[in-house]
Order: sequence, then structure tokens, then C-alpha cells
Amino acid sequence: MSSHIDPEPVTPPPPALPPRPTPAQANQAPSRQLPPRPAAAEQSAAQPADSRDDDYPPALAAAAVKQAPAWAISVLVHVVALLSLALVVNEPPKKEVTRIITSSGPQVEDEFTEFEDEIPEQPPLDVVAPAADVAVATEVAVAPVEVMANADELDAAPLAVEFTDFGTETAPASDMMASVGAVGGMAGGLGGRAQAAKLAVASGGGADTEQAVDRSLKWIAIHQLPDGGWSFDMTDCPSCGGKCSGSGHSRAKDRTGATAMALLPFLGRGYTHREGPYKPTIDKGIAFLAQRAVAGKGKVYDGNGCLYSQGLAGIALSECYAMSQDNRLAAPTQLALNFIMAAQDPVGGGWRYAPRQPGDTSAVGWQIMALKSGNMAYLQVNPLTVKKAIDFLNSVESQSGARYGYVDNSNPTPGRTAVGLLCRMYLGWKKDNPALLDGVAYLMKTGPTADLYYDYYATQIMHHMEGEVWISWNKRMKEMLLKAQSTKDHEAGSWHGGFEKGHAAEAAGRLYSTSLATMILEVYYRHLPIYRTQVVDEEFKE
Repeated sequence: MSSHIDPEPVTPPPPALPPRPTPAQANQAPSRQLPPRPAAAEQSAAQPADSRDDDYPPALAAAAVKQAPAWAISVLVHVVALLSLALVVNEPPKKEVTRIITSSGPQVEDEFTEFEDEIPEQPPLDVVAPAADVAVATEVAVAPVEVMANADELDAAPLAVEFTDFGTETAPASDMMASVGAVGGMAGGLGGRAQAAKLAVASGGGADTEQAVDRSLKWIAIHQLPDGGWSFDMTDCPSCGGKCSGSGHSRAKDRTGATAMALLPFLGRGYTHREGPYKPTIDKGIAFLAQRAVAGKGKVYDGNGCLYSQGLAGIALSECYAMSQDNRLAAPTQLALNFIMAAQDPVGGGWRYAPRQPGDTSAVGWQIMALKSGNMAYLQVNPLTVKKAIDFLNSVESQSGARYGYVDNSNPTPGRTAVGLLCRMYLGWKKDNPALLDGVAYLMKTGPTADLYYDYYATQIMHHMEGEVWISWNKRMKEMLLKAQSTKDHEAGSWHGGFEKGHAAEAAGRLYSTSLATMILEVYYRHLPIYRTQVVDEEFKE
């Protein structure tokens, strides 16, 4: 056998292929012994030239690689690696797509089912008429509200209208209870109502005041009418039938005002239609108001009521919505607030009995408290409405804001001054404002009286001020109310005797007096001091 040696050998040459068999050999049986390999030159002469490269590619490739210098192999490896990386295509980040989230409250009771009907578009208010209904121009859908949101906003309360200037945030569930500042509570909100007994003791109340509140709530509950509302006329209640004296006179048939006044003490104690021992009672009562708000396109009262009733209903609806986080109440409550804003006197900025009448301080107080409650419950309030309301207060103030009149700045009284000063507190006056300090001294000199309307406002002011003025005021106020609560037969737990001559007491009667007295005794947790945890935000102040 011959061999072929390369000039620069690296590896032995590849083995030679066996010779091709002759035709005769092809017909013979295969042998189990392999034939000897011929020399490379002999095999090269025996085979066609075009088949030799196909026979030896693995060996030649291995030889070429082993003969190549190290740097060439390194270059080759890096080129291959770079080409491989170039072929890797990263998937571009997915663009976040805004989703439509349909938010609706969970099923609780059946009273709210009719709210799922859509409210038709409402014409603008362009006629001034004392008895006319006020239509709200904003279209509001009461069916489950669609809100453009990301997934982390699933717990947000929906919005029903689109005022862009003011109150445009939605309230996350974790924040709602701590945010409603107009009516007090932990961190300026309603959270204190969940700690009623503890805060009552810490703030000057105690077991005696809490027991009085419990007796009052029991009396209010048994005077609820079958339709879910209340009446200032004791004879309208089947369970009472006039057993209790003190039916209202001129306001006896104002069902909206009576129902709102009845609900506020339950809410003040921390109870809603979803929590507490009076869930069915509150559920029927709040449904009564919400149904009227939807049917009246925001107007909650009927021919027997007025804007006083509207303001009270606005407070009750806003508090219940904020505390329960029941999204079904968002649209009815917003409608009620829209009506209040549309009914404001466009010239003087006040409210009175009928829409757009020149205002009076008493009606203005209820409307401001309703709007503030709604704003802090993350509902929509037009800032121009607030500005005009401040203009009204400026028009009825005297002594640089330390006193307040009724329709102008003449004849200021303690009751009107208490309303004006409390409104100023919630609109941003600081604790050291000279006019506020002057007004507080004036009210302290007057002291608690048999006018529960005045006592209601003045008690809140003193509690916000804290210190010696509160300690002195609370001692006298508490003793008077605990002593005056009735223990007689069907009237047990209520108040009215001795308070009949107070503001609106004869007109609205025993239910009205009982509601005010109860809320005064709830002030320890219903209203935490405003200057301890400031609840006046930048949008809702002077």
C-alpha cells in the first residue's frame, strides 16, 4: 500500500475506501471479512473526480479546523455568536390598553331596584318660579356607571356627572370613611362613628349619653311609616296613632324633611343599611329619599316641603353613601346636590324656600352642609356655587363676621350667628380668626338654651374650639338634655317638652326636637374637632 504525506501533517490521512466490486463479485454472496483498503492514489484513479470531495467532507473539515490558528477560531466563534444574538428578537412591550370597568354596588336589599332605570336628559333651568321644579341640566345615568379606569381603581366610587373644576376624584374604599369632613369623624371624616362609646368617654360624654342616644333611636325606629319614610305628624304613624303629643303644625306633612331628620341620628351613631342593629329601618328610609331624588330629577321634596328639606336630604344621602360605599346611592345623591346648586339665587348666592329666591341664613346653612358633605364624599360640587355662598355670608355678616343676620346684616341673633360661624369654619376660617373668637365669646355668653336649633349649631362650634369653652359648654348642654328626655309611655326616649318654642319646633314637632337633641349628644364622635384634624381642603374654602 502506498501513502500520501502532507507537507505539514496535523492528523493522519483519512482511510481509503474499498475498491468497487466487479459485476461478477456483485453476484457473489457477501463476505463477512472487509477487503483491504487500497492506496489513496489508486482509489483516486479508480473513482470519478467529482465524487472525491463528497466522500471526505467530515475529515477535511476536522483537519481544517485543527490546522487553523487560534485567533481565527476565536473570530469564527464570536461571529457566530453575534449572528445568533442578532437573530433574537425581543417582543416589544405591550401597550397598556384602557379598559371600560363597569362598577355597580352589590346586591343588598330590594328597595333600590328601580334606580337602575336611566334618567332622561333634563332641560336647563331658565325660569324663576317659587313653586316650579328645578331641572338639572346634567345628564346622569343611574344604571351601573361606566368609568374609564385602570384595574387598580376597581374599588373607586363611580362619578355620575362631569364637573371638571371641583371634586373630581373618586374615593377608594380604604379612604372613604376617613374623608368626609363636613360631618366629622376620624381624620376629619366619619371614622369616629365606629368608636362611638370610646370617643364619647374621651370627649366629655359617657355611658349616660350613649344610653340616651340608644333610647332615642329606638323611639325614632318605631315611628317609621310602612312606606319607609317618617312624618312630623304623629297621627300618621300606625304604631303611634297620636299616642305621642307634639305633632308638627305647618311642616307636619313634609315627608322628606321628616325622613331626613329621622335618618341623621342613625347615621350619626355609625349605623347604615349595611351595618348596625337598624339595617332594615335605615334601608327603607334611605330608599325613600333616593327614590324621590330619582323621580324628581334631583328634587327630593314635594309640595309640602321646601329647600330646607332638600338640604337635609342632601346631608343624609351624602353621609349614607360615604359610610356604606353603596354605589347605587351615588347617582341619586349627585342628583340631589345638582338640584341644590341649580336652585341657588344667581344674584345673592343664597337659598330660601323656593329655587332662586333671595336667601336666608337658616336655609343657606343646610345647603352648605349638604354640599360640603357631598364634596368630601367625592361627589361633584361646582366651586362657583361655593363662592356665591360665601358672598351671601358676607352680605349678612356684621362686626367683621362675628355676627349674622337673617336676610341681611341687620338684627343678628345667637341662632343665626351660630349657623354663620359654623359655615365659616367649614369654609376655611382659622381657629385664631378674630371674628370667630368674638363670635364664640358671644355664644358662650348666651349659653345653651331651650332652642335646640341654636344648640345644635353652637355645640358643634364649641366642640371644634375645644379647651375650656368646650368643657364648660358640654357640661351645661349634657345635663340639660339628659334631664329633659321623656320617660313617659309611648314618648319614652324622645324630646319635645320644654323645647316647643325653639326655632321650627312647633312647625315640625317632636320628631324634629328628638333628632336635634340626639345629634347634639352624638357630637363626641359625629364631629371630631376640625382644628385638630383639619378637614377644610383647598377647594372648599374662602
